[in-house]
Amino acid sequence: MYTDDIYVGYRYFSTIPGAAEKVNYPFGFGLSYTTFDIAVEGGSCSGDVVSFDIKVTNTGDREGREVVQIYSCAPQALLPKPARELAGFAKTKILAPGQSEEITICININDIGSYDDTGRISDASWVLEKGTYSFYIGANVRDAVKADFTYELAENKVIETTGHKVFTVREFERLTSDGSREIIKPAEPKPDTCGLKRQEPFDLEGIQPGIKGVEQISLLKYRESVPQFIEVAEGKITIDEFIKSLSIEERMDLLGGQINTGVANTSGVGNNVPHGIPNVMTADGPAGLRIHEHVGIKTTAWPIAINLACTWDLDLIEHIGKEVALEIKENNLGLWLAPACNIHRSPLCGRNFEYFSEDPFLTGKAASAIVRGTQSEHIGATPKHFAANNKETNRKASDSVVSERALREIYLKQFEIIVKEAKPYLIMSSYNKINGVPASENTELLTGILRDEWGYDGPVTTDWWTLAEQYMEVKAGNDLKMACGYPKRLMEAYDKGLISEDEINLSVKRILEMILKID
Repeated sequence: MYTDDIYVGYRYFSTIPGAAEKVNYPFGFGLSYTTFDIAVEGGSCSGDVVSFDIKVTNTGDREGREVVQIYSCAPQALLPKPARELAGFAKTKILAPGQSEEITICININDIGSYDDTGRISDASWVLEKGTYSFYIGANVRDAVKADFTYELAENKVIETTGHKVFTVREFERLTSDGSREIIKPAEPKPDTCGLKRQEPFDLEGIQPGIKGVEQISLLKYRESVPQFIEVAEGKITIDEFIKSLSIEERMDLLGGQINTGVANTSGVGNNVPHGIPNVMTADGPAGLRIHEHVGIKTTAWPIAINLACTWDLDLIEHIGKEVALEIKENNLGLWLAPACNIHRSPLCGRNFEYFSEDPFLTGKAASAIVRGTQSEHIGATPKHFAANNKETNRKASDSVVSERALREIYLKQFEIIVKEAKPYLIMSSYNKINGVPASENTELLTGILRDEWGYDGPVTTDWWTLAEQYMEVKAGNDLKMACGYPKRLMEAYDKGLISEDEINLSVKRILEMILKID
């Protein structure tokens, strides 16, 4: 249970009484061979945008760079809030001793709103409470100094009403800003609507190499008689026309991963030879491209995500994404199963090294840079694991019991930033349940939030070998099952009326549209 709620990392240590004294190195802290002076020269507001003009001067005797960080402090009123939340940052150029740089950091005030999941202001809504919003500016969360400029809000403001989604079905206590606890009441549990007896998907029946229902000897003649995927790319036929030319079995087959080819060891997407759909291979790697160890090809070991986030340098991170994409392309692969974007909720998580930060804003900005860099070369990035995958032990069977507020403010926020700023080709759902529902079967998460609220229009893939039911995943908005699909199982659900042709076609279309983007 996520009883810590929104008080994760520095939000806890800067808010809960007596906690700050336990910190040796505050969030944002960094060492340098020189020293800097950060002077706020002015703050202003235009509409919903707050701007700060800041002068940074190298006061030491060596050249160096500094990171300027801005933390917001919202009024403590009906909704308890952290004392500090990262709202903006910028890194200077290399400054010689005595040299200065003037920078401007802008913050949209709506981006620092709180999510009201209990109806104290506006139920199931993003809100700004009336009162004074202060800002602290400096080189880390502890040493940041309060700016003279404040933002005043005379009345409560509703930014967006979303409706309740992914609500907890178990009662639990959560932490509040004064260190006390409040009880979160559960919603009514949703019935398991799976119409088939669930099965463990490890029989590999979905991996069936060869031509789908077509003899190898007649392949050339067959290809001459059916629409080809290249005709969609050339604009000769529409993608909907092409999908109609596929049999229902072929469409179902596209909803599962395909066997490995080339240097990859993580399966591919597509692979319908008669219709000319390529097998777009995936590649894992938290520190750059990882390929099959037996092929003898060496790849570049780039810094891991946690180190990239420590640079606070989005231009550098974007450049690394581009370089990884070039190496992926060189090895005839098309999709990078990265960046990993879960939150450092606990230092004990086994994969913290490939996650960026304890802060969703920094994570979202850094991951967006990686995605932009990768996709600038028409290689697909795959932000993962969506969502609330914050431990490795037993994650296929674990249930992340978390409030809507914490989910949206901490564990979904970075993905929202990535979707809106970088438009990833693919997103990977997580193994775990979220409030009782498997993430890959979670309609409210994958359709209600990801697509309807955020506007994502690409496909979603499962993580490898999930325990969820494939037809339930497709209905929820999880289009692709990896490392392989189970077309016989899908056909059984289709024959029983548990999944429609339109639902299948929608997922097929998302996958094919993604393949068209990849070089």
